[in-house]
Amino acid sequence: MEQGVTRMAAMRAEYSLAGLAEEDLAADWVTQFDRWLQDAITAELPEPNAMVVATAAPTGQVASRTVLCKGVDADGVVFYTNLGSDKSRDLQANPWAAATFPWIGLQRQVHVRGAVQRVSDELAQAYWATRPRGSRLGAWASPQSTVLPDRAALESLQDEVAQRFGGADPVMDATNPVPLPDFWGGWRIVPETVEFWQGRRARLHDRLRYRRDSAGDWVIERLAP
Repeated sequence: MEQGVTRMAAMRAEYSLAGLAEEDLAADWVTQFDRWLQDAITAELPEPNAMVVATAAPTGQVASRTVLCKGVDADGVVFYTNLGSDKSRDLQANPWAAATFPWIGLQRQVHVRGAVQRVSDELAQAYWATRPRGSRLGAWASPQSTVLPDRAALESLQDEVAQRFGGADPVMDATNPVPLPDFWGGWRIVPETVEFWQGRRARLHDRLRYRRDSAGDWVIERLAP
């Protein structure tokens, strides 16, 4: 019997849920993105705000990982992380990134590419205040991207942080708040291109891209699949 990995070459799906024509697009990419995000939410896709973010180190080595998008507006796409993580070190040295929203259940993807900048401390603080207490404690406890000897070491760090800030009980939040660490913040991908990809039959997919021209205006163009 063939194993899963040996069958991969024969795996394929016919995409036929929808098409995407130029006249279907909103005048701006943010409105179009919101339409598709609402479709993903309505379809109850898992983690509709999840995106795969790719970065590159100064050596040219590329890495990708899935993170949760926490904001989209005309200024760009925002996510938050430890500022000492691998992805943050990449972005500090090479401030460019790409992100893909893989809405596979709708046979859609959105690709965002552009320069990256740190979000303001005020914006990071505002988002931090919305996080559950456990997530805030976890951010303090985890030396993200560093090597740990075992799971117990991480849990020990979590216990130490919880005690430092008055325990892990959520009801303690008001009297023992967990402050924003100085090693934690947000990054914004400022798009130069935003591509909306809709799967079609016989791999003749629809790819419509918003691209910022030299004057700073957005133009829409169709790409070959």
